[in-house]
Amino acid sequence: MAKNARQDAKTRSAGTPATVALTQAKVEFTVHAYDHDPAAPSYGTEAADAMGVAPQRVFKTLLADVDGKLTVAVVPVSGQLDLKALAAAVGGKRAAMADPAAAERTTGYVLGGISPLGQRKKLPTVIDQSALEYETVFCSGGRRGLEIELAPADLVRLTSARTAALGRA
Repeated sequence: MAKNARQDAKTRSAGTPATVALTQAKVEFTVHAYDHDPAAPSYGTEAADAMGVAPQRVFKTLLADVDGKLTVAVVPVSGQLDLKALAAAVGGKRAAMADPAAAERTTGYVLGGISPLGQRKKLPTVIDQSALEYETVFCSGGRRGLEIELAPADLVRLTSARTAALGRA
């Protein structure tokens, strides 16, 4: 673990909606906090570097508008979201990235800290199938500088997600 990443009981009880949802569901998870640099060019790669883990195991949460309906996509920070694949995964025709203000308002999180867990409104969610290749994966804990490590099966179950090939290098 990198020197500026830490995990402890105090951080675990940070009480974001994501950590509260995991605790209430009695799911095993670990919280990893690090000092977020506002000048970092990518929140996801910053998190992977800070925690000393492969970027393929760190997943970013993106919101897209699929045929007029907000949809959550969870993809590795090492790649990009394939919008056509996301639309197909939810039976839609067209997808575009959601308006940032709408993403924040709908999820209750700020950009760079949007977690797929504990969102204000239940949205259709698709997780890149590569998550299933790992024993644990990382996703935002609900604020910048806070990551949650958990089993991908738990992430899929708690978000009622489907899995599909969404990422591209």
